[in-house]
Amino acid sequence: MTTTRRRITLCLVLLALTGPAAAQGVAWGDLSQAQQRLLAPQHDHWNDLAPQRQREIARGAQRWLEMNRRDRSQARERFQAWQGMTPEQRAAARERYQQFRRLPPAERERLLDVYRRYRSMPPERRLELRQRFRELTPEQRRTLREQRLRPPNRP
Repeated sequence: MTTTRRRITLCLVLLALTGPAAAQGVAWGDLSQAQQRLLAPQHDHWNDLAPQRQREIARGAQRWLEMNRRDRSQARERFQAWQGMTPEQRAAARERYQQFRRLPPAERERLLDVYRRYRSMPPERRLELRQRFRELTPEQRRTLREQRLRPPNRP
């Protein structure tokens, strides 16, 4: 057998062995005790979940366990806001998030900085800015957005 054929055969064997493992989910017993306590309501139908969903839930539980009290509170608020959205609003939010993720890292950081500055403003000032934005015409809003999305020092 030539070296190339051996390598191909080895790759095929490895793929055959890793394929089923990659398709497997997370066994309930493989979760940490803390994850099991957190996910206890899922226990009875854990094995009915798709393997990918099991992995997602297990990762989410681990992230939750690593959060501090403030982060957990914020996560609860975001989840409640998400639950209150219509399917159309959720789709729009997903699309905006994907647009944000496609931005260059420097631009994402700039937008996060603008958001942080906005959040640090007194509530009255934020309300005033929102009201001023609502009073703009669609053309004025579009122009403002284009100016905001344009990287600094560019015409």
